[in-house]
Amino acid sequence: MIVIAGGRFLMGATGFYSDEGPIVERTVRAFELDEHPVTNRQFAEFVDATGYLTVAERPLNGKDYPGVAVEDLLPGALVFRPTDGPVGLGDWRQWWRWQVGASWRHPSGQGSDLSGKENHPVVQVSFEDAERFSSWAGKRLPSEAEWEFACHGGGRGTDFAWGDKPTVDGRLMANTWQGRFPYLNTGAAGWVGTSPVGTFAPNGFGLVDMIGNIWEWTSDYYSSRHDSAVPQLDSMAGCQCGPGKPPSARAEPLDQRAAGSAEPGSTIPRRVTKGGSHLCARNTACATGRRPAPRRPRTPPPPISGFAALVSDNGWPGPARSTGREFNGHEGRRRIKGCDRLAGGPNRGGPTAHRLTECPITTC
Repeated sequence: MIVIAGGRFLMGATGFYSDEGPIVERTVRAFELDEHPVTNRQFAEFVDATGYLTVAERPLNGKDYPGVAVEDLLPGALVFRPTDGPVGLGDWRQWWRWQVGASWRHPSGQGSDLSGKENHPVVQVSFEDAERFSSWAGKRLPSEAEWEFACHGGGRGTDFAWGDKPTVDGRLMANTWQGRFPYLNTGAAGWVGTSPVGTFAPNGFGLVDMIGNIWEWTSDYYSSRHDSAVPQLDSMAGCQCGPGKPPSARAEPLDQRAAGSAEPGSTIPRRVTKGGSHLCARNTACATGRRPAPRRPRTPPPPISGFAALVSDNGWPGPARSTGREFNGHEGRRRIKGCDRLAGGPNRGGPTAHRLTECPITTC
């Protein structure tokens, strides 16, 4: 885990998507964060130890998805399939396919497996899956403010986590789509799809894959704008001197935040995901996802791709080996990336992952 001293920073951005604003001042306390997203090997250790069955491996409840075809309620997930050539980008169904049997073990559907991908970030995991993993690890998901502060790597005021240009001396800094989406990807450093964690250079804090590779869940409910009324100190949201007791860092009650995060006409709350993914291309709206500020709403039940950050409280017992990114801090948020905002796609499927965090060094 990487120790991050915490501090005050300006969260959000203007000039891109409206939900990245307004720019607000936030303060986070010292914490520790996992160096890299949770990998397939680490998630497998959790499953082997607990027998846990992920959301993608269970049938969905038709009552939660009225009007959805019965076959789409079978265990499975959305899988990205490149098109044969250029297509209009208005209909995500041209490149996303529902695949029965797709899960973290079979990320591209039946017939696919994890051979040679033990150190790739786990994908096809839901928010529930990420939370269950974090609880097992004695940690929690980071808040959006914690995640964004960590993503900056100690830098300030730049468009990208590493500066104002998408590359540094012509060198790619993250695993993002190279070419024309959704049909031509020449690969980032030779990788088409996810890449092993740490393939690309770490940020100023020593964290890898904060940008690109997979979107990462945070603990926060989604809102269409940053709340300037949130208390400035944003580092106690994840614990209350014990696991599973996250006090609210926001002014309104938790149930109001949950209800307010749902899409119009839906009652399913949404969480925030951060960081962009290997599907973010320059010719799509996701091109701006290669920055610390972008935030994508995601409904917790459907599985997406993975998770990259979990937080745990000081003094909590954990497994002999922790999985994912971890963060030592007394706050937790949940945000997850979804393919609906990633590339104009739906709420099931897509490259999402998580990282682990522990509670702040300053205890309750």
